[in-house]
Amino acid sequence: MQANNLLKYIEEVLKNMPEDWLKLTTHRLDIYKEELAKTEFLEQFEALYRENNSDPAALAALPTAYDYIRLGHPLSSVLEWALARVNELEPEQVISFSSKTIPVMAVLRANLFEGKKTLIAYKGELPTSFDPETLKSVYQYDFELKQVASVEEVPQFDGSVVFVSEEEDFGKLQLPSNIDFFVSLHGKLGSILMVNGNKSKEYIKEIQHVRRRETISMTPANCYTVLKIMTGQPSEVDTNKDVEANKASVLNSIKKITDAETTALLGSSGLSMQYAIMMGLIDDALEKHPGKDIKIIVPPNCYGGTNDQARRVAACIDKVEIMDLSVDRDNDMVQSIDTVLEQVAKADAVPYIIAEIPTNPRVEVPDLEKLRAVLSAKRKTSDGKEAIDPVFILDQTFCPNVQFLSEDGIFSTVRTISYVSGSKFPSGGKCTAGYCVANKKAAALMEKIEKHLKLCDNEATDLQVEILAEQLPSMNQRIKDAYLNTREFVNFIKETLPEAKINFVSEELAHQGFTPSVFSLDLPTKGNTPEERELYKRALNQKLIDMMITRIPNESKYCVSYGQLKGCYWTIPATSTQGTTKESDKDYIARVSVSPDLDLELHKKVFSEFVDGI
Repeated sequence: MQANNLLKYIEEVLKNMPEDWLKLTTHRLDIYKEELAKTEFLEQFEALYRENNSDPAALAALPTAYDYIRLGHPLSSVLEWALARVNELEPEQVISFSSKTIPVMAVLRANLFEGKKTLIAYKGELPTSFDPETLKSVYQYDFELKQVASVEEVPQFDGSVVFVSEEEDFGKLQLPSNIDFFVSLHGKLGSILMVNGNKSKEYIKEIQHVRRRETISMTPANCYTVLKIMTGQPSEVDTNKDVEANKASVLNSIKKITDAETTALLGSSGLSMQYAIMMGLIDDALEKHPGKDIKIIVPPNCYGGTNDQARRVAACIDKVEIMDLSVDRDNDMVQSIDTVLEQVAKADAVPYIIAEIPTNPRVEVPDLEKLRAVLSAKRKTSDGKEAIDPVFILDQTFCPNVQFLSEDGIFSTVRTISYVSGSKFPSGGKCTAGYCVANKKAAALMEKIEKHLKLCDNEATDLQVEILAEQLPSMNQRIKDAYLNTREFVNFIKETLPEAKINFVSEELAHQGFTPSVFSLDLPTKGNTPEERELYKRALNQKLIDMMITRIPNESKYCVSYGQLKGCYWTIPATSTQGTTKESDKDYIARVSVSPDLDLELHKKVFSEFVDGI
């Protein structure tokens, strides 16, 4: 009876839910508290359920569940809650994935650090992308495989037991106590991991963090489909009949935009794409340079996901180590790279450099001619041999229109791979799918990257590709229009509050094609000590953001994103994008992202009122 009531309530929720739940990568970040993310959403959602309240206004007032689709979202949280209640589990014990292999890999990763063995028992077939040899040799995971006819055949095992099965239903399960984790596979919809019993609850946080950094949750559209199936409503899966045409359109658009020689790869998110790049390059290094150390060189204050993922990869694999690359503030990227590459060369190691151009959040572009020279320089090992040349992994999310990778581009003499987060300009905030391309010199590496993208089952979904096919053709024009709005807003702030320090590209860089639509703002401060001045500035940052999102709620939002189709996005990188960065490397400045479509005059008016109130 209770299950019937629950499913009836879910049916009403699906009718009345906000459109944003299904169609945006971020929802209500104006009331987002990271430390309370999913718990706060579900506590308030469950309260509505107990009251049988599915009113549209009540659902719209719910706070955000996580941040971005990869961490989870309202519909994934509702799905996991519903499945948990049906199976008499806590909602945190149910975790949905777009990928069918990563939930298993998440358990394997956790057991790697515990020194614990894993038995993967499976009914039917494992996903075609599951590659046991590579998971053992490259990822260094330790496990045994056993095919069984039913869950009852799974033997006792000294370690963790993961049971994997292709399932059509989403309902009550009967799992024996020796099963620690159940992974149900659901075709193109993705997979759902259930943590069985109390003894494995300590894994939950680590599994969720894998979803946060190396993949995405089941997408909103697919969660919506599953919830409709659960409630007995008609639901069509894979209604998109133009998959190949959409993919061809997207690949053609990316080729025009980047002028790269290679065919692009499409991942389910920017971090899914970056993970495939990382693991593909490590695989290549292990094969081509056996026994040599691998150095991942990454700015300590760059986007938190990039930073955290790189360190997570290094923690798992022998021979892989992180080296900090100082950029931004008083540091010069070119000089820093030169210094680090000399150290790597002396150690006869394999250098992989990850960098953002322009940098985030201070929107700085290095001297590209000098950067090319430093990256191209021939270096010697400590015993005089020729050192291994670097691979430059370029996150160009802020300026995806710059043709770094063309045959005569600035990095044509350097092995370069470029990737872009699709939740920004490529999709206009409508999906998370990311892509990567390589220049001619790095083309041979794409095969390994594709291998790991497929192994992780992290390719873009059909719907994501459809959205990119719709949005990519207009991307460069949107970038141009957004830049013009940003330049006008920046110039206005300079006139209105000349004491503020603004980080934005120069007119000269803009003429070279660097036309981002994001800038950072160091507001004027006061106080007798550095601590007092810092605290005053932080409070002023927050006051500005609160004023903007309160006075212009339809356009100004508290959001870490960038490249949306409409409005203006405000954030403090230290509390959002740099969430896992060391405290000493965080930037407590305001970052502003401007779209091609907003009421700029109203934003100027509110900013003037803010200045009058200082």
